[in-house]
Amino acid sequence: MPPTNSSKVRLLKISLHAGFFLSGITTVIIGQFLPILARKFTLNDEQSGNFFPAQFAGSLIGTFLTNWFGKRGRFLLAALIGCFLMAVGIFMLNSADLTFCLAGFFVNGLGIGMTLPSINMLILELNPSRPAAALSVVNFFWGVGAIVSQPFVDNFARGTDIFRPTLILTVALALVGLALALIPKGVEQKPAANDEEEIDFSTPIWTLPLAWAIAGFNFIHVGFESAMGGWLKTYTERVEPDAALYRLPPIFLYFVFFVAGRGVAPFFFRFLNENRMLLLGLLTILGGLGVLLSAGSIVLLGVGAAISGFGTSWVFPTNMSRFTKTFGPSASRRATPFFIAGTLGATFTTWLIGFVSNRFGNNLHAGMLILVGSLVTLVLLQIVLQLRTKKALE
Repeated sequence: MPPTNSSKVRLLKISLHAGFFLSGITTVIIGQFLPILARKFTLNDEQSGNFFPAQFAGSLIGTFLTNWFGKRGRFLLAALIGCFLMAVGIFMLNSADLTFCLAGFFVNGLGIGMTLPSINMLILELNPSRPAAALSVVNFFWGVGAIVSQPFVDNFARGTDIFRPTLILTVALALVGLALALIPKGVEQKPAANDEEEIDFSTPIWTLPLAWAIAGFNFIHVGFESAMGGWLKTYTERVEPDAALYRLPPIFLYFVFFVAGRGVAPFFFRFLNENRMLLLGLLTILGGLGVLLSAGSIVLLGVGAAISGFGTSWVFPTNMSRFTKTFGPSASRRATPFFIAGTLGATFTTWLIGFVSNRFGNNLHAGMLILVGSLVTLVLLQIVLQLRTKKALE
């Protein structure tokens, strides 16, 4: 990067990290607003579950749009458009019309789908000598945003009135978008082109059952992550109606231990290979989920949520690493179905929990049992994949 642009690059990096922090709040805020909007519109669990497909559909379309911008070297433009879309979508949630509110979640998801991958790619381009460390830092900011989401909403929302938290987020996102818009185009640097001839694209990855099995693993696991972030606050209020008065609510502990787990995971990798780490994570989640779903008090709910958050923290990145190691260096450039599977899994699982809950008389405990089935399936699938991918991960 030219020295004359150092101050502009610094401003760009600050803006990108701020955008990632805010996107961490907006990504998981659906779970914080869910019980509030359910009361506002008098919704049952199945109707509440429709908010999730709205946001994830937007996110999926946003991801495809980012791919279009990326091919033209316009990740910065995609990121600033994404910030403005999140700002608009979040503010739309104040509408008294349910359809317009659903559209707000769609627009927010559209912004998320454009912002997250764009900022990740920009950070990679700005830090060619230390990409892994730079990505770890920016994703830490997302995690802090996810942690802050719950106390942020609890402190600024009043009953069914979410005007103050949405206004604060809208202004903050608009300011980040404006900062990105004011950065000169020349600051966005394209990485040096790789020699395509050195990378083997001959392997037909998506004609192989193993690739779809790994993508299926991602479908189920991202579904679990999204369901925990989306439904845990509502579930907590069903078990403990005065949960809002508790200083360390389960959803807060879930995200705290989720972020902490990503920091601790490198230590475990010194002693365990990726297959064993995946199995350890899944068994940890299953144990935490057992505590959570059998809990009759908010304290035990918090314990279960913390254990589940810690266990799930390294599962997604490790499964992604398994995908690239199994299919070679070119796999990361052909991973679109892998990520789409995750988005579809998030949409399906979060909706299914509300659907099942409503079929059992608005019994959210029955709906959350879907997650137990998801985890048992993941454990069995991991055992099969461990046998198939053992050589690649050794």
